[in-house]
Amino acid sequence: TGSVAGGLAVQQAAAGRVVPVSLELGGKDAAYVRADVDVAWAAAEIVDGAVFNSGQSCCSIERVYVDAAVHDRFVEEVQKVLEGYRLGDPFDPATHVGPVISKRSREAIEAHIADAVAKGARNVTPRNETFENPPKEGNFVAPTLLVDVTHDMAVMTAETFGPVIPVMKVQDDAEAVRLMNDSEFGLTASIWTRDTARGEELAADVEAGTVFVNRCDFPSPDLAWTGWKDSGRGVTLSKFGFEQFVRLKSLHLKDYPK
Repeated sequence: TGSVAGGLAVQQAAAGRVVPVSLELGGKDAAYVRADVDVAWAAAEIVDGAVFNSGQSCCSIERVYVDAAVHDRFVEEVQKVLEGYRLGDPFDPATHVGPVISKRSREAIEAHIADAVAKGARNVTPRNETFENPPKEGNFVAPTLLVDVTHDMAVMTAETFGPVIPVMKVQDDAEAVRLMNDSEFGLTASIWTRDTARGEELAADVEAGTVFVNRCDFPSPDLAWTGWKDSGRGVTLSKFGFEQFVRLKSLHLKDYPK
């Protein structure tokens, strides 16, 4: 598991040998919030899916599409959730969000935020004392809520790998699915809806190895974990993942003639 660049390097290194390669690479995991959903509930779940482990998860939510009918209310509910979050020492049980792994990572995340704002996005993160005054030691990035984002911005197309929640308004299911699929990545996606049957229908059209309906960031050991597009090749988890690590051998046995 690693970056696309790292995966390509591994694949290239293996090219001169007859060895199998399994790659789980980057993601730009999308969430779609339909108009029929309990907005407050979806907001809380999506915030957790976006900023858990400071957003440093291959299957964390990195972009959110929200039906226009509930967009503004969703943003307000996300703000309420973030008001209650605490940025700080990861060893403190009261902390929700700790630092990111390195200075390089922090700078890359901050660059995505700056690029989005420079291109017209609005930072609507609520006031939060811990966000504004993080510990002096450590690479802390405050959870950040962006609206008025577009696919011209890196924060909607490149892997951010940080606690950033960019929210984009959509008019219907068709637009949401089109935008979810407008990505070089295809690791996971999630659909949030009261109509689970419709959620399953939409999931069939989403170009991702794993699609969640009404949950996120919870891989199941019973289901195959695989990436589409630049998110990788090969499989882990499930019986299919086990088979990736099994070398087959066939034995033909015939009774000895008497």
